[in-house]
Amino acid sequence: MSAGFLKGFPDLPPIWFAGFCGAAWLLARELPLTTAFGPLWWGLGVLLAVAGVALIGWSAWWFWMHRTPIESHHDPRALITEGPYRFSRNPIYLAMLAMLTGYVFWLGVLSPVLLPVLFHQVLTRRFIEDEEARLVAAFGLEARRYLQVTRRWL
Repeated sequence: MSAGFLKGFPDLPPIWFAGFCGAAWLLARELPLTTAFGPLWWGLGVLLAVAGVALIGWSAWWFWMHRTPIESHHDPRALITEGPYRFSRNPIYLAMLAMLTGYVFWLGVLSPVLLPVLFHQVLTRRFIEDEEARLVAAFGLEARRYLQVTRRWL
């Protein structure tokens, strides 16, 4: 997306998450196609959403412990490799993706089922690639090693 298109737009992952949730709701309401998911999927959706909230809390705690900004587009003051960051370089984004997927399951229709795939791409291109470059710029070889041994998602 061009910078002119987003001029003045608060380019933050939670805003994108809310927009994708809104799009899922709108698609489910206006173009439900068919009911594809039953109670088992609804339960899985709730479980994914709850797990996502917990993962965000756990991940945010490590930012607080290291006194480094959690906001995207800010330069990091610490390389966090503990807690959930041992398993994923982006546990907060993973949590948002899980929450969106859970919401789609909970809605119970097919029309929004591809939105989590699109959200994954937005997170990767708009935020993750830049954040990884910032880590390398700030922490050099230590960051490169971390990026090599820890998966981007899971």
